[in-house]
Amino acid sequence: MGESKYSATEVEFSFGKTVQYPDDFFYVFAICFPAFTGMTAGVGLSGDLKDPKKSIPYGTLAATISGMIIYCFIVYKLYISASAEDLAEDQLIMSKIALWGPIIPIGLAAATISSALGSILVAPRTLQALAHDKIFPSRKVNFWLALGKKENNEPLNATIVTSIIALFFVAIGDVNIVAGIISMFFMVTYGAICLISFLEHFAADPAYRPSFKSRWYLSLMGAIMCVWLMFKMNPTFAILSIIIMFGIFIGLSKSRNDNKGLSLIFQGVIFQLSRKMHVFMQKSDKEGDIGHWRPSIICISNRTFERFAAFDLLRWISYKYGFGTYIHRIPGYLSKETHQQSREILNRLIKLSEYSKSNVYLDTLISPSYTSAIAQVIQLPGVSGKENNMILFEFAKSLPDNLEDIIDNFQLIKSTDFDICILGSSNRKFGVKRSIDIWITSQDYANANLMILMAYIILGHPEWKKGSIKIFMISKEDELPDQREKLLSLIDAGRLPISPLNIRFISQKENIDSKQIINEKSKDADLTIIGFRNELIKKKEVQIFSDYDDLGDILFVNTSKEKQIF
Repeated sequence: MGESKYSATEVEFSFGKTVQYPDDFFYVFAICFPAFTGMTAGVGLSGDLKDPKKSIPYGTLAATISGMIIYCFIVYKLYISASAEDLAEDQLIMSKIALWGPIIPIGLAAATISSALGSILVAPRTLQALAHDKIFPSRKVNFWLALGKKENNEPLNATIVTSIIALFFVAIGDVNIVAGIISMFFMVTYGAICLISFLEHFAADPAYRPSFKSRWYLSLMGAIMCVWLMFKMNPTFAILSIIIMFGIFIGLSKSRNDNKGLSLIFQGVIFQLSRKMHVFMQKSDKEGDIGHWRPSIICISNRTFERFAAFDLLRWISYKYGFGTYIHRIPGYLSKETHQQSREILNRLIKLSEYSKSNVYLDTLISPSYTSAIAQVIQLPGVSGKENNMILFEFAKSLPDNLEDIIDNFQLIKSTDFDICILGSSNRKFGVKRSIDIWITSQDYANANLMILMAYIILGHPEWKKGSIKIFMISKEDELPDQREKLLSLIDAGRLPISPLNIRFISQKENIDSKQIINEKSKDADLTIIGFRNELIKKKEVQIFSDYDDLGDILFVNTSKEKQIF
């Protein structure tokens, strides 16, 4: 076999016979595909149609189906009238098998001219329409391209730009390369249209009511097939086409503040997915299933911009394991003024959330009294799709002016079986976020699991990544061995990141108050977690949460049901 002097698809053997290897299917498809896109020329001339919304879809489908039928007949005619060798060697074989040979070159010339005329008519009008809509970032460019003749608004300037682009591709001199580039951009366009159609199905925007409807799976299949064909035809051109498309989109998004169409579609899709997930979560929720408990916590406060401690605690809890809703209460009755005030405060809250990168859902509530506000809040649906199961209050240790309001509404909240957390904030602002102290007593063992879980959840936030948990168990001398064994088995079964070295067992003497012990041992803690029982609220009220002057921030915890740690 001698050295090849032909292209990659043609090899001459030493005995004089030439063997031609067929080109790859997708290479040929990329060259031929522009011939199938002529029916879209009518779309560019939709301004001349009497009823575009009806004529465009039906005309495009009719042209596509008619063209496919004609192409199939041509393929069949070539199959029965010409051999494979003739088809490969003679590009004008059709003129030899036609009834009148000259009609073929005449038809090719007519098709070429009509295609060129279609592009000359469509492309400038498309460019002019884009300029009319002020798509381009420059006002001067938009004004210049949008100009047309006074008589009939023919896009003169847009035609000049289109002609320059056309001459550039003509100068390339290789029809196959130009056809491949054109195929790429056709595929990008068709794929984007199919993808938007698919997303609009799921966004379920009531304002989107097309007169010609398609099936969502057809749109999805069209988008996937377009991207797949692009990479099969030419991966390099496909990547470049997608990069150019996204580059144009990003550039237009930055230059146009009112360009919200695509973002609204994605918001609609997310809304529908969220709605379906909420319904699914509600249906799958099993009453009394506390084995897989996680906090779905709601906080209400009217001191948001004075004290950030409650918001910080909520965003730590909501970072990974829990769900949080923060409600800013506006005292008063609903009116036009208070409603406007609520919108302004909500915008401030959203900015605060963006700066802190929180996963907390934010809202405002207008209510004349603290009791009515709590009654409304505890009936709100949870952001997780399940009901809220915990409420968080906060007060300033230096000025507990709202602590009595919290205590007065304690029984109202307990009627809903909510877990209750009350945060006493200090000027330390959680210190350096290194240590969390948990205090457990033998009379308050029901709150122990919830306190440990809350500490573990808080440590899951990156701001507490260097933090550690210490557990202090206060008990009578004769009860210490049993309490030690119970607590160590609890920690071991839960596989929590608490070292046995960080567990302290303290014997309580009769003449020493537990608050005195806590003040002494946890004065350097960044957060101290203390449990409290329901029956003590009626007896001691505010006194339960006072006399912790040496401590920093304190989280008081009361559980409705004992939580399980697996």
